Amino acid sequence: MVMARHWYSSSPVVDGLPLLDEPGFWPAYLADLAVGFPPDAFGSDAGDAGAMLDALQDPSAWPVFTVQLTGGFAIVAHVNNGEEFTTTDYFLTHPDWSRDLVLAGDDQDRIGPGLCWPELAAQLEAPPGAAGVTDPHARLLLLLPVLGDAAAPEEAVTAVVEALVAQGAPAASHALAGRLLQGHPMWGAEEWWFDEDEQCWLCEGEHSPRKTPLGDHLPPHQRAALEACLTPR
Repeated sequence: MVMARHWYSSSPVVDGLPLLDEPGFWPAYLADLAVGFPPDAFGSDAGDAGAMLDALQDPSAWPVFTVQLTGGFAIVAHVNNGEEFTTTDYFLTHPDWSRDLVLAGDDQDRIGPGLCWPELAAQLEAPPGAAGVTDPHARLLLLLPVLGDAAAPEEAVTAVVEALVAQGAPAASHALAGRLLQGHPMWGAEEWWFDEDEQCWLCEGEHSPRKTPLGDHLPPHQRAALEACLTPR
């Protein structure tokens, strides 16, 4: 079951930001999406990737990664190193909210996808003064597990290749990029459409939390701010 974010307050949470610069991080972090691709497809050594996988799954240190968006919003990824399994929960947060929104979670409940390509593409540039993960390439790769868009355009492949190369992968990374854009194996790539009445993207994926408008329980001004963040005009 996806953990409510406040439950992590009693867990051994650590800032995951320093891990992004460690060798082997990306093949370890994206291992579930990159099945069939060895660490050297990312430009990494197998030993480094194995050591990083151990670090990500360390029960004494649960990494958290924060991707700040415009308007005070953020997407927060919490690694949950439980007694039996390691899972990751992705939350959309705002300081004015009483509870966070779950975008994805890869435990047995398999919640996802939580973002379509237009939404993710709009979040690659960090807002001025942002903390956490600010590099556009790292932001893209970090949020790929939340993505699942069957209509992702060719520009998405190009963007993922550029991100991989910027993080040390070989220039010929199109096959790996294509695999990463097929979505998390728990939910895959789904069909999305833009609802003009609700002014938001919706998804009919069996496990997606986006069947209904995101944040439809929010007060109108908060809902409008969320739409402006995820679907900028």
